Amino acid sequence: MKPKFRHVALIGKYQTAAPAASMAASRSVLEDIAHFLDAQGCEVAFEDDTAYNMGITNYPRLTVPAIGEQCDLGLVVGGDGTMLGIGRQLAHFGVPLIGINQGRLGFITDIPFDCFKVTLAPMLQGEFEEDHRSMMQARVMRDGISVFDALAMNDVVVNRGASSGMVELRVEVDGHFVANQRADGLIIATPTGSTAYSLSAGGPLLHPSIPGWVLVPIAPHTLSNRPIVLANATEIAIEVVAGRDASASFDTQSLASLLHGDRIVVTRSQQHVRFLHPKGWSYFDTLRQKLHWNEGVA
Repeated sequence: MKPKFRHVALIGKYQTAAPAASMAASRSVLEDIAHFLDAQGCEVAFEDDTAYNMGITNYPRLTVPAIGEQCDLGLVVGGDGTMLGIGRQLAHFGVPLIGINQGRLGFITDIPFDCFKVTLAPMLQGEFEEDHRSMMQARVMRDGISVFDALAMNDVVVNRGASSGMVELRVEVDGHFVANQRADGLIIATPTGSTAYSLSAGGPLLHPSIPGWVLVPIAPHTLSNRPIVLANATEIAIEVVAGRDASASFDTQSLASLLHGDRIVVTRSQQHVRFLHPKGWSYFDTLRQKLHWNEGVA
């Protein structure tokens, strides 16, 4: 039986400074998956940096743009950080992604490696649940000019400097003044990002189907400054009023240094990331497993 996905790209987690034994183990994992895909009738290619850093030479190598243009599925082996990085890059190509978890938590890389064969086989034949995740487009505006822009699938975070006190941030929503907040920082999180930094800062969980964001202060000076859920059709602007060495991060993978008067403007991206999950997958199953709900309940 021919697979639904004929040309599959493998994208792996790698650390160039990792011990040789760790790199060898990761390479073995990727090659096991590649051999399985071969046996299923798929044409397999490796993402270029993955193949180079892992020393994999027996499969074709493709850049990320080439994967977007040529492949009809991306198989991401690693943790959520690996998935976030490739998801942003492949979003505008519309290539669906499946995640095999080698990380510690795995909210969006949800297939355990030890059962990938049983889980992947029916998915490759078309038996899966499709899950679209929204993204944010963020710009750093300085004197009316965009000096930095990035996509974020999890969150946009404005942080104080490592050695300084609080920052003061002016918050606007659709041009309407909300408040000046003194805090260690401020998080704007998507539903996907609501289980990340936002959650640890006291923010609520948002179901992925909700067209909204959550605005969460980090250690606010005024305790009545609470998280607020906003429609993702709004434009959120955060202006740096006071505080030294402030910075903005986008999914913790892109960083911009900020000056007083800089404005971080966040709007909804028109792009979505397509995730595929095993048939019968439920977001609530993921929450129960990852957040250890119901443990100890008879």
